Amino acid sequence: MSWLLSPTTVWDLVEQRADATPDRDAILDEHGVVLTFAGLRARALETAAALADLGIGPGSRVAWQLPTRVSTVVTMLALARLGALQAPLLTLYRERELSALLPPGRFDLLLVPDELRGFDHLALAQGVVADLGLALPIVAVGHDGFAPGTSSLPSPPSDVDEARWAFATSGSTGSPKAALHSDRGLLVAAHGFAQHGQLGREAGDLGAIPFPVAHIGGIQFLANVLLAGVPAVLIEVFTPQAVLAAFERFPITMIGGSPVFYQALWDLQRQSEVTLFPHLRLLKGGGAPLPEATYWEISKGLGVQVAHDYGMTEVAMVAVANPDDDPAVLALTDGTLIPGLECRTVDGELQLRGAPVTLGYTDPSRDAEVFTEDGWFRTGDLATVSAAGHVTVTGRLKDVIIRKGENIAPLEIEELMAGMPAVAEVSVVGLPDRERGELVCAAVRLVPGASLTLADVRAHLQGAGLMLQKVPERLELLDELPKTGLGKVSKQALQKQLS
Repeated sequence: MSWLLSPTTVWDLVEQRADATPDRDAILDEHGVVLTFAGLRARALETAAALADLGIGPGSRVAWQLPTRVSTVVTMLALARLGALQAPLLTLYRERELSALLPPGRFDLLLVPDELRGFDHLALAQGVVADLGLALPIVAVGHDGFAPGTSSLPSPPSDVDEARWAFATSGSTGSPKAALHSDRGLLVAAHGFAQHGQLGREAGDLGAIPFPVAHIGGIQFLANVLLAGVPAVLIEVFTPQAVLAAFERFPITMIGGSPVFYQALWDLQRQSEVTLFPHLRLLKGGGAPLPEATYWEISKGLGVQVAHDYGMTEVAMVAVANPDDDPAVLALTDGTLIPGLECRTVDGELQLRGAPVTLGYTDPSRDAEVFTEDGWFRTGDLATVSAAGHVTVTGRLKDVIIRKGENIAPLEIEELMAGMPAVAEVSVVGLPDRERGELVCAAVRLVPGASLTLADVRAHLQGAGLMLQKVPERLELLDELPKTGLGKVSKQALQKQLS
């Protein structure tokens, strides 16, 4: 695509964009900070020198637990300039996750926020490091980031296939682990995202990042900002107040995230008599399945295109939806496979091979869990792929409820319940039951002012033709469903809460 750059490394991407459009806005935030692409490069170089003052250079290993701030984006790019391996950690992680992800000997430096919504991350980090018996330096980073350093910088990194990124999984299915990625893999994924998603095609586009930039989606969105030359607004905390303030202040045309972000925007709009998002034209993201009923409700309600994608920590982008596709296709699929990826299905499971696939885990003993003997990555997702390359995720291989020996896919029930007018959000889980082995439980967040009974649910599902064995025996109405960092429902936490 003519409007996209063709870099070799993440830092090369920074250089190319700063040379191509130096005076165009790149990153903005709710505190009034604005960096042009030239300014972003300059700040990253100053921060790289500051990190070099701390002994960080090619091959150094730096973990950072920082929020969605301009200083964090600058730090990410500074580490990319130095050729260090960086391990982003979600700010919601606490002792258990940090202890699993900071084993002895793995890192040379840990960066944490100086303050964040009243929580003392420095004390948390110091406690975990002490408990692990580590001699790991910890530096607190504020909104302004690092003061300019004085050290000279090494040559920019050139090995495009070296592991330079270690992204932690959400930990929603077990103990956290971190997947390694190269610059080449992340850029191939980002290019597919920008190309299929038509990002930067519209003059005046302005994106927004309301999710944790430490998530693998953070570097993907940032890479697209640089590839397409489209500026982005950073929203540190996704709250109704913060979102409304951002849309009042900036003419945001596209926002990324997961279905819970889409739903939050729609919840805000339907409670208002005025148009809250006048410039918004596109909702784009992934992280969790998007039920067909939810697609139609939100796209029609907000009057915007919803182009939902499919990726994961181990494969930054798998499939990307084109906003120009027929809405009927967008409602039923999760995008088309990006260039650079091969796929196959084995017993219904989607398996992948190509540059965007993780190089493996930081703990190599975990690799055998997900790689086949002939080198294909097992996604754990049940999916179909059409002749045109459209991917449709139909469920999780391991997300199965076994009720009286009958395998039940929660996604099927969730899709049907999402079409009920009273349901704002739903997650279906299996709970231990003496008689059945597991019973089917539907946890629901209601539309404001709505009501719902188990009898309503059973009547709706049986009316839709669902077999009786799959109909929930229990309904839980919750104010909020527990989430992971990108807004995906944490079924492990939900099961623990309800059991």
